[in-house]
Amino acid sequence: YILDDYSPLRQAGKETFEQAARVFPVKDAWAFIPSLPIGLRDKGHLGSSYYLADNPPVGAVFTYWLKEDIKTIKDKRIENEKALFEKHESVYYPDKEALRAEDEQPDPYLLFTVTDARGEVVRHLKTAAKKGLKRIVWDFRYNTPAPVVGRRSPAPDQLFGDAEKGHFALPGRYSVRLSKYEDGVLTEIAGPVEFTTRSLNNASIPLSKADEQAYRDFCNKVSRLRIAVSAANGIRASLNGKLDNINAALLDMPAAPEALLKNAYDLSKRLNDLDILFSGDRSLANRQFETPPSLNGRVGQIEDGMWNSTSAPTETFRASYAVASKQLGEAIESLKAISKEIDEVERQLEIKGAPATPGRWPVWNE
Repeated sequence: YILDDYSPLRQAGKETFEQAARVFPVKDAWAFIPSLPIGLRDKGHLGSSYYLADNPPVGAVFTYWLKEDIKTIKDKRIENEKALFEKHESVYYPDKEALRAEDEQPDPYLLFTVTDARGEVVRHLKTAAKKGLKRIVWDFRYNTPAPVVGRRSPAPDQLFGDAEKGHFALPGRYSVRLSKYEDGVLTEIAGPVEFTTRSLNNASIPLSKADEQAYRDFCNKVSRLRIAVSAANGIRASLNGKLDNINAALLDMPAAPEALLKNAYDLSKRLNDLDILFSGDRSLANRQFETPPSLNGRVGQIEDGMWNSTSAPTETFRASYAVASKQLGEAIESLKAISKEIDEVERQLEIKGAPATPGRWPVWNE
């Protein structure tokens, strides 16, 4: 018995495999959010004696053909040297410029771009630029709004928490195209191919057309809020790190540090208040006191609810979004003011001959 879906081969002839690249027609995909009947991912805590086979990944399956590997400069050099060696011809050591070009060249890759019926980008899927008949699966999710640094991706045995993901793409018409990235240039090489995702119609609260638009609009707003909150919180952490370095440099400065130490202390207090706003009051929480919701907590709760359902946003989520949006606007203005004051402290450090601190521009006049 052959259980794999080999239907793309029915549409492939000799001319297909003479093409440089091709995306085969995409089968209609049933779009749904997988349940966790055991309570956690995979086998949960049921142990190794409990047999459980993996299901195929949930999503729209893209079958594609790439005739040749996209080779780097180094790959081409090695291939050429091998051919010379087999012919018993001389192989010379590359010159310095060629070696530097090899080291600096980024790896090529393939990029699948999924767009909706309006032509708006839904997802980018990156994979290796290797030849052959291959498959990649789109999981019905938008691109994640999570920050690129510190993005959560749990190991298989870490059952609590999932990898960062975007919100659910509702059933409808989509298209996919294939591009190659090589030496900084993205070139479309196949597609677009249109396909349809269909609903299982098993929603507890079915969506009306108006609710579908409300779901999309609110999820997009939450994604933008998550991006902005993450960026602002990252700036806060960066400014806090600058102050730590400033405090260390002040003690090695060949000048009296008193005034600048007081400035750094006051700035640190203001950043601590913003840390509580973004991440919560850990001092009280560690001692079992109730604390107000943090900005990250509010956004995380909204994401958890919206990312794992296909229901229209609740009034609680809308109200929480409004609070978070207002708090973020005020926090950004505070961070801008603090950043300017830290820049002035760093300028004074440079004037007074303090040791270098990360991110501080030197003034050099020989």
